[in-house]
Amino acid sequence: MIDVHCHLLPALDDGPRDISDTVAMARQAADDGIDVIVATPHIRDDHDIVIGELETLVAVANQALDQEGVPVRIAQGGEIAAERIESLSAEELRLVSLGVGGSWLLVEPRPGPIDDHLVELVDRLHHRKFHVLVAHPERHAGADFLERVRRLVERGALMQATASHVADGPASPTLLRMAEDGLIHAIASDSHSPTVGRPVMISHGVERLAEIDYLRPHIEWITTDGPAAMLRGEHIKPPFEPVVP
Repeated sequence: MIDVHCHLLPALDDGPRDISDTVAMARQAADDGIDVIVATPHIRDDHDIVIGELETLVAVANQALDQEGVPVRIAQGGEIAAERIESLSAEELRLVSLGVGGSWLLVEPRPGPIDDHLVELVDRLHHRKFHVLVAHPERHAGADFLERVRRLVERGALMQATASHVADGPASPTLLRMAEDGLIHAIASDSHSPTVGRPVMISHGVERLAEIDYLRPHIEWITTDGPAAMLRGEHIKPPFEPVVP
């Protein structure tokens, strides 16, 4: 399985403190059956991330995993705040695209319910030859949430659910409704620490998604094949359509 959203590079943003924590997070992933983790540090104004340094940091982290015998590979990426997109060059966007595939961007919506700004941003990025994977849309639910999610998917965006929110917690009913409507395309841990908060684990969320009849035949695509295509920078058409309301 591939975890497309995880904050595991050390001493960056609000992720792990040091490389030993990074290794511990990768061990959690391996125990859960995760083979690849995309390192997605926050690309937003309240975190001083130097995009040009990410390749070296990922290489150092992968070297540490090799030395410790942890069978997980870290891929490069970023979680980009929607309000930062316009300030980044095409090259900077490429360097924080998932797997540096040059196509798929993990975009964090602005605070509050999903609004027209995100829909318009998806369209603008499409013209720049980029595609959007929306990070944890369940955090941005509003009165017309499912309608707005459908509009985003119609424009080619895909939705990433947080595994622990699918498995349990207050967002679970919203996410399970999204799953029933064919509106979840990837699942991720969004972990920040080996000891605090969400672990690097997605299997518990996957088990809940597998209970949904409509998505059960597509679990491997959601956990592996779809994310792998994103990392390669491929154009993606999910093998399932949104359910017509």
